[in-house]
Amino acid sequence: MSMNSFGHLFRVTTWGESHGPAIGATVDGCPPNVPLEPAMLQQWLDKRKPGQNKYTTQRQEADLVEIMSGVFEGKTTGTPIQLMIRNTDQRSKDYSDIMEKFRPGHADITYWQKYGIRDYRGGGRSSARETASRVAAGGVAREVLTAMVPGLSITGCMVQMGPHKVDRDNWDWDQIAQNPFWTPDAQAATDWAAYLDGLRKSGNSVGAVVEVVARGVPAGLGAPVYNKIDTDIAAAMMSINAVKGVEIGAGMGAAELTGEDNADEIFMGPNGPEFSSNHAGGILGGISTGQDIICRFAVKPTSSILKTRQTITKSGEAAEIITKGRHDPCVGIRAVPVGEAMMACVLLDHLLLHRGQVGGNQGVIG
Repeated sequence: MSMNSFGHLFRVTTWGESHGPAIGATVDGCPPNVPLEPAMLQQWLDKRKPGQNKYTTQRQEADLVEIMSGVFEGKTTGTPIQLMIRNTDQRSKDYSDIMEKFRPGHADITYWQKYGIRDYRGGGRSSARETASRVAAGGVAREVLTAMVPGLSITGCMVQMGPHKVDRDNWDWDQIAQNPFWTPDAQAATDWAAYLDGLRKSGNSVGAVVEVVARGVPAGLGAPVYNKIDTDIAAAMMSINAVKGVEIGAGMGAAELTGEDNADEIFMGPNGPEFSSNHAGGILGGISTGQDIICRFAVKPTSSILKTRQTITKSGEAAEIITKGRHDPCVGIRAVPVGEAMMACVLLDHLLLHRGQVGGNQGVIG
């Protein structure tokens, strides 16, 4: 299985398994002389780590990141950066009952069909534990973006849990960090708490929608055909465990609009072009417009639930299964920092590609 890397110039390779000794990432293509310390990455891993409240898995992992190479005297050297996160709270015995059974909704059956071997202890590479490596790599990307594009920010939040959506009239960016669901709607956070508590106690789970917004992105990133920035953003988000759908800007809702309603009108402002709206999600023809880049992705319900389900064994016999262990009742909660990390990696990759191809924007307006 060789396809464990993503990115073009800023390239990330993740490694390790859920119940192995450690997981991590090798980051290649990072420019030199960027300040980088473990604490700069740890803040993002702390946002993702399990066991922080009753609404996430109770697996207790400190998720402490170690920088093994590529940094000297607190600055990047331009060589590969090796990041490692040790696993400290595996309970492999929780999975002994499913050694011969395929869990519905999981990658167990497809891994077995493709490779003829699978790590039944939490799913191995298919486990969402792998996303901690992405968050660490995304922390590196954030530091480089801060150095190259001061003012660029990336913020993720949950905008829907099951059928319950946020009220966008209540949107408050400051509220996102003040509740366990990373939602900008304080009332939604209160409502979701009661809703998810009921599901959690019954042994069930629910899906969610996560929105990631990148503000301060320069115009000109991307390319018109095969290297569209929205193509890479969509692929990056779709690669996150349990993600089943991605949209940019108006997304699927654009199908309900007329051309008159959908096209974002353009005006000349004091600092350059301005748009009447942002149905395009900050991207036109695969190239960033300078507006906010807005992406949403749908996360399916956690498949590991304390409900009896029908399945088969490796020998093809019918069986029943209950997935024991410690699992997220709504995996969308911890997907928020993962989406932010993937956005950071894609933006930096395209910033480096843009700089390498044209240096800076060529077309002058006004």
